[in-house]
Amino acid sequence: MNCIIVDDEPLARGEMRSLINEISKIDILGEFSNAPSALEFLKDNAVDLIFLDIEMPMVTGLEFAEMLPKKSLIIFTTAYSQYALKSYELEAVDYLLKPIDPHRLRKALDKAVLYTELLSKDTVKNTVESNTADFLFIKADRRFYKIPFADIKFIEGLKDYVVIHTRQQKLITAMNLKTIHQKISEEIFIRVSKSYLVNVNFIDSFDNHNIYIEDAEIPLGEVYKSEFFTKYAGGFLNND
Repeated sequence: MNCIIVDDEPLARGEMRSLINEISKIDILGEFSNAPSALEFLKDNAVDLIFLDIEMPMVTGLEFAEMLPKKSLIIFTTAYSQYALKSYELEAVDYLLKPIDPHRLRKALDKAVLYTELLSKDTVKNTVESNTADFLFIKADRRFYKIPFADIKFIEGLKDYVVIHTRQQKLITAMNLKTIHQKISEEIFIRVSKSYLVNVNFIDSFDNHNIYIEDAEIPLGEVYKSEFFTKYAGGFLNND
């Protein structure tokens, strides 16, 4: 797996390079101080993952992300927390606040590696063939897999696919989040952001900004907050 670092601050690029080299074997193909120079590099080079700052001159990281091919995996790095929800709307792998915590970086890299492996396999040919009141049938590798709703912790939108996180495994299938939501129980699953459906039975805790399921931190989108707090959180007031 390889990556590039895009950040207008030389010190930030150096710190990120040192952290990546310290905790992973990922290849750093290049470092760029602005989005246009990174975009020029991407025209002739295949890059698996982009570490992308948000507040940059000329073109912001968010604007740059919208220019990238859908297959590009992005981890945003920024000192500003207010961009978190927008980053997930752009289907970023993760969102890291500066100064970068090595433990959070390791989790983000593990997630990026997993998704690169999933997207490179034939599992992207998986399809949801049918569903009943209690489970889905997913076709993969010429077999049908029965996935009980009770085993699905949450479902994550990833580019043109969804990743189904179950108790035992992660399955990826070519389908958007809206379509799969129509195939599963709306009594159990709720849309909590543009990129996530969660099984309410697996929620460990929540606050006004995130839902926590085991070690997963799932953003709670503004558009979906009201329904979540009213219908699934006992009417708790969502005051900051």
